[in-house]
Amino acid sequence: MSDTHDPTTRATARGARPPAARGAGDDRGARERASAASPPSLAPARRTARRGGKFRLFALALVALLPSFLKRPCYRLFFGYRVGRGVRVGFSIIDARECEIGDETRIGHLNMIVGVGRLEMGDHVRVGHLNVVRGGDEVKIGRYAEIIRLNEINSIPDPIVVNPVEPVFHLGAGSVVTTGHKIDFTDRVEIGRRTIIGGRNSSLWTHNRQRTRPVRVGELTYVGSEIRVAPGGVIPSRCIVGIGAVVTGRLEGEYQLIAGVPAKPVKPLGEDDRFLVEYKTRPDLPDDL
Repeated sequence: MSDTHDPTTRATARGARPPAARGAGDDRGARERASAASPPSLAPARRTARRGGKFRLFALALVALLPSFLKRPCYRLFFGYRVGRGVRVGFSIIDARECEIGDETRIGHLNMIVGVGRLEMGDHVRVGHLNVVRGGDEVKIGRYAEIIRLNEINSIPDPIVVNPVEPVFHLGAGSVVTTGHKIDFTDRVEIGRRTIIGGRNSSLWTHNRQRTRPVRVGELTYVGSEIRVAPGGVIPSRCIVGIGAVVTGRLEGEYQLIAGVPAKPVKPLGEDDRFLVEYKTRPDLPDDL
C-alpha cells in the first residue's frame, strides 16, 4: 500500500509531528473527546455547503440549455460573470467563483469547467468540445488561444504536499492545445504565447507523490505528440520538441530541436524550421501577438 495513506506520512507532509503510538483505549478516548469538543453545527454547515454547490451546478446546467443570447444575461445577472459582446457558449457548464470572458469568444458543447477560483478568457478564444478544466485558483486563457477537444486540465484540490503550491494555469495569447492532452496544474503551469501543444496524448505534470514543482513552456514553441514533462520541467522558447520526448528538468537555448529520453537539445533548427515555429497559429491572429 502507498505510504501516502499512512497517518505518520500525512502528518509529516503537513509539517506536523508524527503521532506517538497509542493503544486502542487511547484512540477511543481521543475520538470521544474530539466529538464532545466539536461544535454541533459543523456537520450541518458542511451539508449545507455541499447542497449549495450541487444547487449551483444544477442551475448552471439549466442555463447551459439556453441559447447563447439568453445565456449571456443569465451569467451576468445570476452569477456575476463578466461576459463580453458576441460570446457564444454551447451546452457546457462554466463554474467559477469569478469569471471574465472576452468579446467574440466561442465555447463549444459538452465542456466542463468546474471548481475554478478565477476564470479569465481573452477575446476571440476558442474552446472546442469535450474538454475538462477542473479546480485551481486561477485559469487564464490568453487572447486568440484555442483548446480544441478532449483535453483534461486539472488541479488536485487540497493536495498533501511538503511545499507551498500555486495552482494556476496560464495559456498564452495565440497558443493552441490540440487533442487528448493532460495538464496537471496542482502547481503553476505556464505556456507562452503562440505555442502549440500539438498532436495527441502529451502530459504535463507538476506533482510527484508529496512534492510539486512548476512547469513552463516558452513562447513560439511546438510540442509534438506523446511528450511527457515531469515536475520542474522547462522547455525554452522557439524550439521544437520531438515525438515521445521526456522532459525531466530545465532545458536551455532557443531555436533547438529537443528529443530523447531524457530530452535534450540535439541540433539547431534550420531556416525552414525557424519559419515554422514563428508562423501564425491562426490566420486571424493579430500581428501584435
